[in-house]
Amino acid sequence: MLWIQQSDFDNVVWSVTNLNIKFFLTLRKKTLLMKIDARIRVVVLLACGMFLFDGCSSGPDDVPETGTVTGTVTLDGAPLEEALVQFQPESGRISSGTTDAEGKYELDYTGILKGAKIGTHKVSITTFKAPEENLETKEAQKQIPKEKVPAQYNQDTTLTAEVNAGENTIDFDLQSK
Repeated sequence: MLWIQQSDFDNVVWSVTNLNIKFFLTLRKKTLLMKIDARIRVVVLLACGMFLFDGCSSGPDDVPETGTVTGTVTLDGAPLEEALVQFQPESGRISSGTTDAEGKYELDYTGILKGAKIGTHKVSITTFKAPEENLETKEAQKQIPKEKVPAQYNQDTTLTAEVNAGENTIDFDLQSK
């Protein structure tokens, strides 16, 4: 039920009864008196809950099936530290990971999803890092670290890998010569 009546109240007054709630709300010297039946409250709360929890799903529907990918990268038999490993599928998002001090990596598909899309991938491995400083001087340009990995493994990559459902261990033993 809904009643509108003239009032001089300048505040909000709440009154709770057994099964009904009445409240007064002042709007330009008019008070809105609303009586809500318990059944209506339940319906309204359920509807609000459905909208609130509607966004709490497992994720977007367009995420492809992925497999977790871990492995080790070595260069001339030694672990390759701080190398960026990227898996590029024939279509879709790149997965990437960085090697640790032991040359081990784990691919991330997104910020929260580990792995790579199932299928065949071109793989590139690089140690190049873009400098964070201004490179206007020749001295600053000399400080750019050299790429340790030959071009055949990064910009002109010949590496490929097959990612299957489940866990995949894919190691790379790179040769500098």
